[in-house]
Amino acid sequence: MNISIIIPTYNSEKVLERCLQSIRRQDYPKENVEIIIADGGSKDQTLKIAQKYTHLIFPNPLKTGEAGKAVGLKHANHEICAFIDSDNILPESNWLTKMMEPFKDSEIIAAEPLFYTYRPQDYFITRYCALLGMNDPLCYFLGNYDRMNMLTRKWTEMPIVSKDEGSFLKIKFVNDQEGQIPTIGANGFFIRKSALDLIDIKDYFIDIDILPLILNQKGKEFTQVAKVKIGIIHLYCDSIRIFIRKQRRRICDYLYLSRREQRYYQWRSFPMTKLAKFIVYTILVVPLIFQSLKGFIRKGDGAWFFHPLACWITFYVYAFEFMRAKMKRNLLFYPRHS
Repeated sequence: MNISIIIPTYNSEKVLERCLQSIRRQDYPKENVEIIIADGGSKDQTLKIAQKYTHLIFPNPLKTGEAGKAVGLKHANHEICAFIDSDNILPESNWLTKMMEPFKDSEIIAAEPLFYTYRPQDYFITRYCALLGMNDPLCYFLGNYDRMNMLTRKWTEMPIVSKDEGSFLKIKFVNDQEGQIPTIGANGFFIRKSALDLIDIKDYFIDIDILPLILNQKGKEFTQVAKVKIGIIHLYCDSIRIFIRKQRRRICDYLYLSRREQRYYQWRSFPMTKLAKFIVYTILVVPLIFQSLKGFIRKGDGAWFFHPLACWITFYVYAFEFMRAKMKRNLLFYPRHS
């Protein structure tokens, strides 16, 4: 089967070469793979690097990663679309082969790696996110994430039906709450283009909104996905400053698009008790330290002790931006792509 790999970029010179090299090293037939770059106007060496690996480079005037994915999708020529971020690295030479295995089953419309690959040499925040299985600690308290979590030893706490198919898990969604499925859709997300044709994607490809939208069109019994038993490296960030910036962008994007009714994933349907637990644990700090110790016992890495600070940063940034939006009533800007 042929694959269109879509990579949004914006000043990505620090990570893009490693991402593209890992794609070039794949043992999957090269003639069956096209690499599409959607660039948001990079001012560094991003385009020079990209040109060494592909001629399919298109402008992304809206700059953001979500807009870049939408641009790339418009130029995709193959049935399987793979959304890989510029800060992703494919850890094995047979990674594409393994990711394509589930699509032999006609019932499966999408696939995603089961975990983030942990590497001792990565920056401590990247290691923390790999061990936690997510980039946002609030999702841990909500029980809604989509990669293996060392604390819970689960890849999600959402209600699903899972069937082990050997190299992957075949997943059915069972929650009757509209749109409430695991946050599948980023960092190595593969999907049939024919499934995407069921929904209207305009300027933004909001990754975690895609499967709920398809589910709404097609029905739960037909919307099955695979969690492939491999990892993907996600070089999330290399400083606390960047972590703060990414958290701010996450909440600002959500508030901006929700206000304009351009978000579909039903975050607000989660029980307030789970949000309250996050707030109480964060204020008290001690429960967060116990969670860090639990993680350290299971995987001895000092990155676990970033957890209390990560929760405090998330709590402060989300609360500040939410209150600012409430008072302002209008967000007059769209945050820049990180």
